[in-house]
Amino acid sequence: MHPVIAIEQLTKTYGSGHTALRDINLEIRKGEIFALLGPNGAGKTTLISIVCGIVNPGTGRVLVGGSDIVRDYRAARSKIGLVPQELFNEGFESVWATVRFSRGLFGKKPDDALLEQVLRDLSLWDKRDARINELSGGMKRRVMIAKALSHEPEVLFLDEPTAGVDVELRRDMWQMVRRLRERGVTIILTTHYIEEAEEMADRIGVIRRGEIILVEDKARLMKQLGKKQLTLQLQRPLDAIPAELATEPLQLADSGHQLIFTFDTQREHTGIAELLKRLAAHDIDYKDLQTSQSSLEEIFVDLVRTHT
Repeated sequence: MHPVIAIEQLTKTYGSGHTALRDINLEIRKGEIFALLGPNGAGKTTLISIVCGIVNPGTGRVLVGGSDIVRDYRAARSKIGLVPQELFNEGFESVWATVRFSRGLFGKKPDDALLEQVLRDLSLWDKRDARINELSGGMKRRVMIAKALSHEPEVLFLDEPTAGVDVELRRDMWQMVRRLRERGVTIILTTHYIEEAEEMADRIGVIRRGEIILVEDKARLMKQLGKKQLTLQLQRPLDAIPAELATEPLQLADSGHQLIFTFDTQREHTGIAELLKRLAAHDIDYKDLQTSQSSLEEIFVDLVRTHT
């Protein structure tokens, strides 16, 4: 199956001399939720803006649904819905008029039934006659999503869609995104909320200083790079880890009341049984133990730090 988005050797250098993107190669599959993560200034918004036709590309090629974004701009752009990070909805038009107009901009025939369903899915139907400038920030963001969906795009870009919105709205958006994926829409998401990517994404891409440093299935990424920790609640606090155990991946926490052992889940032997024997030999007793696995946020921080 051909990717719905194919980016080949894309480089973007601005007139100031700043290179925002360096040799980007990326394929995004039809019907997946792809989360693009990276620190501020990494190039996330530049990459999205080029694919959506807002920023001129430098060198390289970008195809959307098989259409070149430069040579066949109209066909490529018609397949894309974009929800930008910034809120621009400050007009005096009603929600309904705004969404109908947005559909018309793409040359689509009127379809009030479809637009009604979009507004209902976004809990906007009761606000259809309200003027945009009367809405709350969260509702304005919903309107932006409705506009992006009005022309039935194959691909939906969500650039920091839940920045500054409340938890309830964030969960509503997660549910909406899943419904869109079920209908075959491809979702590309950038977010500062790592738990959002962990909750929703099928694949993760990490960009750093204009370069893609990793693309991987989320589950495989967390299995390969995620670490597990065994936390022992000690009967008696330790001032220091015994010298004989200094080579073990151990650290003290909670003023010496906790001993944390980090182990690799990919290894055949975790080393836990041997560690417990060695602790007993040193008269280190524990009253409780628990295991935990590193989150996507911890993996992301480690990746960015490694490539700094």
